Amino acid sequence: MQAVSMRVQAPTFASGVAPAKFGSRQAVRGKAVASRRVVPKAEVKRVTRAVATKAEIATETATEVNDNTDNVLGIILGGGAGTRLYPLTKTRAKPAVPLGANYRLIDLPVSNCINSDINKMYCLTQFNSASLNRHLSQAYNNNVGSYNRQGFVEVLAAQQSPKNKDWFQGTADAVRQYIWLFNESKCDEYIILSGDHLYRMDYKPFILKHRQTKADITVSAVPMDEERAAAFGLMKIDDTGKIIDFAEKPTGDALKAMMVDTTILGLDAERAKEMPYIASMGIYVFNARAMEKLLMEDFPTCHDFGGEIIPNAKDLGMHVQAFLYDGYWEDIGTIKAFFDANLACNDPEKAKFSFYQTGAPIYTQSRFLPPSKLLDAEVSKCTIGDGCFIKKSKLTNAMIGLRTNIQEDCVIEDVMIMGADYYEETHECEDLPGCTPIGIGAGTTIKRAIIDKNARIGMDCQIINKDNVQEANHEDKGYIIKDGIVVICKDAIIPNGTVI
Repeated sequence: MQAVSMRVQAPTFASGVAPAKFGSRQAVRGKAVASRRVVPKAEVKRVTRAVATKAEIATETATEVNDNTDNVLGIILGGGAGTRLYPLTKTRAKPAVPLGANYRLIDLPVSNCINSDINKMYCLTQFNSASLNRHLSQAYNNNVGSYNRQGFVEVLAAQQSPKNKDWFQGTADAVRQYIWLFNESKCDEYIILSGDHLYRMDYKPFILKHRQTKADITVSAVPMDEERAAAFGLMKIDDTGKIIDFAEKPTGDALKAMMVDTTILGLDAERAKEMPYIASMGIYVFNARAMEKLLMEDFPTCHDFGGEIIPNAKDLGMHVQAFLYDGYWEDIGTIKAFFDANLACNDPEKAKFSFYQTGAPIYTQSRFLPPSKLLDAEVSKCTIGDGCFIKKSKLTNAMIGLRTNIQEDCVIEDVMIMGADYYEETHECEDLPGCTPIGIGAGTTIKRAIIDKNARIGMDCQIINKDNVQEANHEDKGYIIKDGIVVICKDAIIPNGTVI
């Protein structure tokens, strides 16, 4: 299997003004690893003879810690098989799962990068990458470059080589297998991101903190209360924010031992009392040389960043720093978390995440669809994507995806409908015996469910989990139940009158 690329260099966001340069790669990297290289005598003599004023030193220091991101490479981890999100990941990679009526999960880290002026990105995946590749090429081709800065978004699929017969064995191993390509980017820092988190973040302060503290690795963390902390990997820090200990989902006394003073990272005293733990977000900044050394020299058999590489780097004596992100962040890697996070976006008063923040927009593919049409429909707290047709139905707290067709007298409550990949003309279905049109048939009631793309749900169906089943696998009938949520599979056909 070969890497799939969509490299672009178009001046789409041209300003006509050349941005300030961070400085040479060699100078910055030399500073970052000065403690680990031998300085030639000739160089020492040159430095000894040099006379620098305080102003010159201040200018040099300011240059070294600016937030310019020209030499930062974004690496988005597509994750494994996505079993926790199955069946949504049956035919697509986890980052390609639809989100928020118009988007896909991958749009979040890519948009965060673009909004942070990071426009060189790779997305690593090894499962069902076709739809992800298609979406990225259609959404971001010719859209991430600038007037004088190269920009690209590329999908890197797992591949075998004469030296390596294995697929990706973990997050760190995925990066290790493509480290040669990342080195070719000549970037000084790599920001490692996840493809299944819901959050909006400006990465510039994160990168700036990494530079100011002269860290080898910086880990982004969120503050946690005791109730949630036991479900996450926790970190302990010293008075400077340097990480001194890690614990994976601790309980009891081990949990208490991971309490920290979060005022060190910027929380006020009241918030720090409520949130005495910090959990890793799975987002990291690495110095390029530190990354290569850890993966290729020090720990070539370790496969995971959070559980192996970063704790080992700390034990090796590397500087591992914490950065506190005190905004909304949610791991939506399970059906329930994904479902709840999507529907939470419908209520503007309670929503912790919004797709409507103009200062930091979430980008996606331009599909040139017509406006949605609602005919005599009763709609409350819903988000409706482009190109939908809804007729004489009642919708409450629903997320309605692209091209959704809902016929008359339907009741849709607490439902996420992902929509359709294409329109189906009436005659196309009528000409086929027993054909059920794409969309929701007349008289159907759906409650607390996820309807995947291109599903064909007949008339007078009841998808309400009438027996309150928590877990069930009826994939042969077109649906699965997880955490009490009915998930209608992609391309499923649910006959007229079906009761679930």
